[in-house]
Amino acid sequence: MISLILGHKGSGKTKRLVDCVNKAIETSKGNVVCVEKETKLTYDVNYQARLIATDDYEIKGYSSFYGFLAGVCAGNHDITDVLVDATLRIGGRDYSELALFLEKVYELSSAHEKDFVFTISADKEELPESIFNFCTVM
Repeated sequence: MISLILGHKGSGKTKRLVDCVNKAIETSKGNVVCVEKETKLTYDVNYQARLIATDDYEIKGYSSFYGFLAGVCAGNHDITDVLVDATLRIGGRDYSELALFLEKVYELSSAHEKDFVFTISADKEELPESIFNFCTVM
């Protein structure tokens, strides 16, 4: 399952994501991973979540971002939830590429039974309609 937290800068997306991370830790029977662009959430996210900054691995663009997420999932089969902050800052603002990326992540999610949550700095109306065929808005 893929869920999206939408809204423009300053609308509280990151706060909602942190709440989702902490809730996932309480309910998960496995591991929870929180991905961010740069290290900012260290003191906000429960210590039991694995916190990864994509800048540490020079992830830029949706192709490398997908490979990174697939590698994280392949490296630990006990991961149940992957929550990502600042999706557009990591992958880019090309919404058609975002749609293709999310479709691939949906296939990854379905094949390996992992839940993904992404924050996206945009309104629903700005995004391609096809995204909502396989993503839900929180």
